[in-house]
Order: sequence, then C-alpha cells, then structure tokens
Amino acid sequence: MTIPRRWLALVVCVLLCGVVAAAQASGPFTDYRSEAPGNVHRITVADLPAPYATHPAANAASIVPRPQNAWPKAPAGFKVELFASALAEPRVLRKAPNGDLFVAESGAGRIRLLRGIGADGKPQRSEIFADGLERPYGIAFYPPGPNPQWLYVGDTGAVVRYAYRNGQLRAGAPGQRIAVLPTGGHWTRDLQFSQDGATLFVAVGSASNIDDPDTTAGEAQRANILALEPDGSHLRVYASGIRNPSGLAIDPANGQLWCAVNERDGLGDDLVPDYITHVQAGGFYGWPWWYIGGHQDPRLAGKRPELARLAIVPDVLLQPHDAPLQLTFYQGTQFPSQYRGDIFATSHGSWNRSVRTGYEVVRVPVDPERRARGGYEDFLTGFVVDDGHVWGRPVGVTEAADGSLMVSDDASNSIWRVSYPGP
Repeated sequence: MTIPRRWLALVVCVLLCGVVAAAQASGPFTDYRSEAPGNVHRITVADLPAPYATHPAANAASIVPRPQNAWPKAPAGFKVELFASALAEPRVLRKAPNGDLFVAESGAGRIRLLRGIGADGKPQRSEIFADGLERPYGIAFYPPGPNPQWLYVGDTGAVVRYAYRNGQLRAGAPGQRIAVLPTGGHWTRDLQFSQDGATLFVAVGSASNIDDPDTTAGEAQRANILALEPDGSHLRVYASGIRNPSGLAIDPANGQLWCAVNERDGLGDDLVPDYITHVQAGGFYGWPWWYIGGHQDPRLAGKRPELARLAIVPDVLLQPHDAPLQLTFYQGTQFPSQYRGDIFATSHGSWNRSVRTGYEVVRVPVDPERRARGGYEDFLTGFVVDDGHVWGRPVGVTEAADGSLMVSDDASNSIWRVSYPGP
C-alpha cells in the first residue's frame, strides 16, 4: 500500500515534533548528551527546584586516553588543532603583552612560556619561565599595559612575583613572596589587576562544601575575593560569600571585575547552579547560608537570617556542578564580529550529578551595555566518551596574539587552538 505524500509528511512532522518536545521536556537542566556547539541554555531563579528533589550523586569521571576518532567540536567555520601536548597538568593560560603564552603547569609546580605558532601549528619555542612553586594557578602582569615590569603568580599558599620584561624567556631571579594565603581545600588562586593597576584581586575558595565560617576557623579569609596593593600590603575582602571563585577576569571595555564560581554540592542534581557574574565591591553572594539570592541551605537552617536580603543573584546561572574555571573576554578580530566582547569560559565538568554535565567551553553573550544576557551557548564540546569516561577537561582559556582561542585541558595534558578560517 502506498502512503499518500501528505500523510507521509504528517508522520515525519509528528516524529520530529516529538523529538523536539522531548528535548524541551528536559527543562533548563541538561547534561552532556544535549551539549553541542551552538546550543543555547538559560536557567533562571524560577527554575530552581527544592533541595533534595533528587538524591545527591557521586559520579566522578574516569579519565581515559583520547579515542582515535575523538576531537573537540566547535561551531561551523571554526577549526580545532592540537597546539601543545605532554604538559604537566596545564591550568590557567595568560597572554603576555608581547603575545607569548604563559601556562601554569600546576602538577609540576612551574610556569611555562610558549612562543609563536609555527607552520605545523605548534609553538615555535617552549621554555620553563619559573619553577619550584607549590601548585601555581593564576598569572597576571603588572603594571597593566604594553610594558609590564612584573609577572605575578597565584601559588596555592602565596602570591609570588618575578621581575619581568617583554620577551623574557626565563625568570632572572627567584620569586618574591608578597602575600601569604590560606592553603588546602579549594587550592586554585586566580589573579587579576584592576584596569588602573592599583589593586590586585585574588580568588580564594572555601576549604569545605558547607562549613559555617562563624564556627569553623579554617574558613577565615576564604570563599572571598581578596584585594591588596601591588606590593602585597593592605589585604582586605573585596567580595564575600563566593564558595569557590575559581576564575577572574576584567572586562577591558569598562574595567568591571567578573568571576566564575563553583557553587556547593550535596543538594541534588539540579542544585546549586554554578555561575558567572560581575562582582560588586562589598557584594555578598550567599555562601554558605544562602544561594542564588535568598534561598536558604537547609543544612544551615535558621542561621544568619539577616543576610538573606543581601545575597546577590548572579548574572548567568550555569548547569549545577559544571565546575567553571577560567574566563576571558574575546577582543580579537579573527572570529566573526558577533563574538567580539563576549565571554568564553571553561567548564571542568561535574562529579556530583547522576549524569555528568560540563566538560566544555561555553560562550556568554554580553550586550552593548556590558551586561550578560542571562543565557550561555555551548562552544567547544566533544570531551566526553560516555557517562563514565572522559578524555578531556577544559581548564584555561585565553586569546592568542592572532585572535585564535587557546584552551588548556588537564586530562589529556594538552592545549587546543580554535581558529576561524572562515565559512
């Protein structure tokens, strides 16, 4: 029997609509299976479920070698190449004013310098700029501008600086410890200078998931963004209640500080959303008593009620347990014009979720008034093999001298280069 064409079209439409409806039925909370370059996600405060709507899960990924046919996936028109490999836990990436790429190899306690991009797509030169550090992470150049005099490193227990001039391949003297920081717990210490160079911002994460700093001495000076003078003096709290502000960035358009935050675990698959937000001076973001505005953590019920109205709702809510790390504002001209001024952020990936999420790089659109629009878009995906295994975990992201995007991956110990040859 021949099916009339109009009925065949109707059947196809019903099937396709069913697929779309099923995707929409999953709601704003998604996982790696719905991550693909160009897909847009948006989570609002109204979407937050009640605590323990699902049972907390322990679902850590097993790291496996990159399968032969696996490669990071970017939107159409973009090209992804393996820029560097065989590194030792590459984390934060920073571009020096002269275009050199600095890499915090946290696993080896050193800072590596990569210079140029050869015809083969690899660095033209690779040098160890400094070593003997404990677990370096953040990197910043001072003063801001084309001629820095110092390179600052956020080691896990200290801020260390090295005398530096453009083009210098190795530190000429041991680093100076200019500030002591809390150690242990969340160990990443990202750094950023204010646009005028007067203030150094330091991210210090909590030592726990939910410990009350009122009663836990180990939480002193933690879960904060600290501020200090360039010489390490006048240490103070710039913003608080931020469980793990793992990535800092300055918007070059207006000097506004932004951060990427790993929120708490243990309240279910869809709580609490990680986030990216601009940071208000003196702002309080809730941890540990409150989250995403005036939502109380039931594990600290009844404590600090006066802070509920002060807890700030972040600009962009990400998937819970995504683990965002570094972020950067794209200023180049190689990518299409609609990307200019937007935020790129890495997502290291979940462990406290029944089906994993993250393991990607996302794009956060920013409007002409320099406000995030609330949603985010998958940009670089393909690092997950299946729910139990991953081969890549993005950590660092920065713009190269030619306007391509560099992404470090501490699972395959690689750096990936994303360029735009054109459509």
